Amino acid sequence: MGETARCHYCEKGELMDAVGIEVATLSVSTVYLFREQSHPGRVIVAYNEHVADILDLPDGKRNALLDDIIRAAKAIKKAHNPDKINYAAFGDKMPHLHFHLTPKYLDGFEWGDVFAMNPKRTLLTDAEYRAEVEKLRQLF
Repeated sequence: MGETARCHYCEKGELMDAVGIEVATLSVSTVYLFREQSHPGRVIVAYNEHVADILDLPDGKRNALLDDIIRAAKAIKKAHNPDKINYAAFGDKMPHLHFHLTPKYLDGFEWGDVFAMNPKRTLLTDAEYRAEVEKLRQLF
């Protein structure tokens, strides 16, 4: 793949490590803890095959992906009890089907506004990342 076509989700390794930490492999997707944690518990649910759009999936796989997303949302809800979870799938710059699950809190950062993709406001220590990943893993 050329530099502009590199895919974090397909290549994994250092590209993906810079963005997120693997939490769980589900039926058709992988859940990653998003490194930027301005919204505690924010994760990415990435489809395991390289497709650009949910419309590219046959019904069964699309339904399985939605089940995985719901499973991840339930884990976030149990772990962090957010007031709302925002769901987003953009893919403009990274054309690999993935969803951002962003917990929102009434008294928290960006409540009532669209979340910033990567505000670079809250990074955790390695120990905090490990603890958060373990907390979420136990809920899958």
